[in-house]
Amino acid sequence: MAFHTTTLAVHTGRRETVRNLTGECESFLADVGAREGLLNVFVPHATAGIAVIEAGAGSDEDLLDALGDLLPRTDRWRHQHGSTGHGRDHVLPALCAPYATLPVVSGRLALGTWQSVLLVDTNRDNPDRTVRLTFLG
Repeated sequence: MAFHTTTLAVHTGRRETVRNLTGECESFLADVGAREGLLNVFVPHATAGIAVIEAGAGSDEDLLDALGDLLPRTDRWRHQHGSTGHGRDHVLPALCAPYATLPVVSGRLALGTWQSVLLVDTNRDNPDRTVRLTFLG
C-alpha cells in the first residue's frame, strides 16, 4: 500500500474564479509512480470547494453564475466580516464540497471524457489557496 501527499500553492486572485487542477493532479500521480488507487483532492479553506465538471466551453462561468444566483453577494448574510457578501463564501462548501476522491487506474485519473478537477473560489478576500493532493494505492 502506497501513501503520498503534497500541497499545491494556488494563487486565485481577488475575483471569483474556477481553476483547473487536472494537470497538477496528473503530474503528482506521475511523480509518485501511482498505478491503482484513489486520489483525494482537498482544499483546507472554509470558503472554497472542489468540483468535478467540464472545464472551459463556458462551464466555468456557468458554475460561477449559478453560485451567484444561489448565493448572492449581498449584505443579507449574518457572517459579516470581510467584503460585502463574504458570508456567502462560507456557505459555498455546503454546495461545492472542499474535497473530491477520484479513482486512479493505470496511473491516470479515471475521469469521464469531459470531466476536470476544479478549484472553486468565490472569496475575493483571500487570493492564495492551498490544495492538498493525497494518493492512496
